[in-house]
Amino acid sequence: MVLRVANCSGFYGDRLSAAKEMVEGGPIDVLTGDWLAELTMLILAGNRLKGRPGYAPTFLRQLEDVLGPCLDRGIKIVTNAGGLDPAGCADAVHDLAARLGLSPSVAYVTGDGLTGHPFPLVNADTGEHLTATPLTANAYLGGRPIAAALSAGADVVVTGRVTDAALVTGPGIWRYGWGPDDLDPLAGSVVAGHIIECGCQATGGNYAFFQDVPDLAHCGFPLAELRADGSSVITKHPGTGGLVSIGTVTAQLVYELGGPRYLGPDVVARFDTITLSDDGPDRVLVSGVRGEPPPDTLKVAVNYLGGYRNTMTLVLTGLDLPAKARVAEEALWARIPRETFDEVDVTLTDAGLLRVTVMSTDERKAGRAFSSAVVETGLASYPGFYGLTPPGNASPYGVYWPVLIPAAQVHPRVFVNGQQLPADAGAGAAGARADTAGAGTGAAGAEAAPAGAAGAGAAGVQPAGPAAAPARLAAPRRRDVVRRGPAPVVGAGPAPDASTTIPLGRIAGARSGDKGGNANLGVWTDTQARYDWLAAHLTPDTLKQLLPALAPYRVDRHDLPNLKALNFVIHGLLGRGVAASPRMDPQAKALGEELRARPVDVPTPLAPPATPAAPPP
Repeated sequence: MVLRVANCSGFYGDRLSAAKEMVEGGPIDVLTGDWLAELTMLILAGNRLKGRPGYAPTFLRQLEDVLGPCLDRGIKIVTNAGGLDPAGCADAVHDLAARLGLSPSVAYVTGDGLTGHPFPLVNADTGEHLTATPLTANAYLGGRPIAAALSAGADVVVTGRVTDAALVTGPGIWRYGWGPDDLDPLAGSVVAGHIIECGCQATGGNYAFFQDVPDLAHCGFPLAELRADGSSVITKHPGTGGLVSIGTVTAQLVYELGGPRYLGPDVVARFDTITLSDDGPDRVLVSGVRGEPPPDTLKVAVNYLGGYRNTMTLVLTGLDLPAKARVAEEALWARIPRETFDEVDVTLTDAGLLRVTVMSTDERKAGRAFSSAVVETGLASYPGFYGLTPPGNASPYGVYWPVLIPAAQVHPRVFVNGQQLPADAGAGAAGARADTAGAGTGAAGAEAAPAGAAGAGAAGVQPAGPAAAPARLAAPRRRDVVRRGPAPVVGAGPAPDASTTIPLGRIAGARSGDKGGNANLGVWTDTQARYDWLAAHLTPDTLKQLLPALAPYRVDRHDLPNLKALNFVIHGLLGRGVAASPRMDPQAKALGEELRARPVDVPTPLAPPATPAAPPP
């Protein structure tokens, strides 16, 4: 017996037809969708200030297509589209159902919202104290409140801020009756949730080896066939485009990852224990995942208004681009001094784009005063002057501020058709395990949140049985220093005998992303020999040689030999987070592809044969 959990949204703005595709494309038991990136909470706060909903209205558009069929087939719907207003989203679901002539049981989960609550605003990454007033503050809840709602008969469950994986863990707890001590099954469900949470990124989307993905334009969304022991098969509906392979699953496993201990409200999942194996075409078995008790702290995502920003982009063409950029800057700062602004970022790209971003707490300074000054240089600047951005006003920007608080301070509440369930049905999980207190404080950037204590063994729930005490797990491997020297970088010295110079991406895949103000860069390969070389040579220092822009930042490396992967965390690369980052790539999405394009000297036997896509060097 398996629980088929499908995903139909990886972000706020994903493909609207996906819900209908997943319901009509094959058998599923639960339809889930993830709408809430760290940036989304800030977007929803801005919408609410403008009198718009504090939830994701695109969820309702998808729901309109599938609510009737889901009720007919007994498919449960679980979503975090409630954002800052789960109750309002649930009311909107009731209104939609009434218009369609349907009568679903609708639940919503609250308790994550901590805006206005007193707690120390100490940044979990930097130790700084926040003095500004938070615009939003939301704790990451776990899967047990979702399980409680499903156990109470809910057809649709709407949450606010929960961990992305909770959308899978919650239904798993409901179906299999996992208790707080069932650490390995819980950890397996977290891994399954992490894989499918970003939609098509698990089925070939944004995949380093995209040439291997058939019909990417019609990529199918993923689903996890979750088993009682926490193992799962990742797959997609037949007849859809895309690819599910060990490679595509590995790519998603290393996305937005810190160390091997993936902290969460229900369990700490050990990513260094995951085993991946082929289970047929477009099917990958995920097994062997081990779990540890959750920390006694919860992550709270705080956002506050940082000020105002504006960006102007000029195009430089032809000869002497650095000199032209210098002339453009001198002309600009002669009209409005650089010291006018709280922060300035000037970037000249290899393609000749000169991008100037300014930030200020004064909206007027960052607005027309800046953009008009750029325009005024139009006839008194470098030859070939033209811009890509018209003069405009400044835009407000928010700052992301991660905080850790004691789990006991957060109390999830579950409402079904407007009636609150008893407190012990969906809350109180911080003390669910007697041995949890003092288990740890949670790593900065980890998605740690309170677990609920939903009723395992409730009517219709099949208990998983008592769990045997697992063997103690070894500490994860973090290697900042390795035994052998760095990989030879082209131009850095003579190459060893029997080596070949190729782009690193010819033998390694990569995927990168954001975790607050930090970036992560996961790198993996396909054979043991290639991984042994990669692990021995791609050190933090070598990474900085290959990507010189990373030189000022602290870089940690975490080894995942079970996945033939390395994960690098670049601390502070994104500044104060996506919304406040002046980078052209504020989420570091392209960092992995930048690395893969860099030439390195590798042992000739490890280099791939020449192909039209990868000609000989």
